[in-house]
Amino acid sequence: MTRGKQIIERRKNKRFQAPKGVFAVLRPGYTKMGSVVDVSTGGLAFRYVDKEKPPNGTYIDIFMIGEFFHLSKVPVKTITDFEVVNGKPYCSFTIRRCGVQFEALTDHQKALLEQFIQERIVGEA
Repeated sequence: MTRGKQIIERRKNKRFQAPKGVFAVLRPGYTKMGSVVDVSTGGLAFRYVDKEKPPNGTYIDIFMIGEFFHLSKVPVKTITDFEVVNGKPYCSFTIRRCGVQFEALTDHQKALLEQFIQERIVGEA
């Protein structure tokens, strides 16, 4: 409970902690890139450095450094975007956390995502 209000879990899919080296890039323009925090078959969350919120209703690319994995042009809807308190008062940049929901994945994209989760996931988030 937070400040007298109960937090209601709205996620339909179990989230899993992403391994190090997994990144997401918002498209078009490749303007927001960040490290993936957690992922599910329904969406993901990633952290990025910026002062602006990403645009809503765009595409995302997911890739992994050091191993061949690239899932491109995944249609997403931005669900959350907020500043992460990093505890460093003299820090000159802002870290944000963005949560996106996947929309209308192709069968190929679904298969790659499920394979990624089964083979490379660290643990439950």
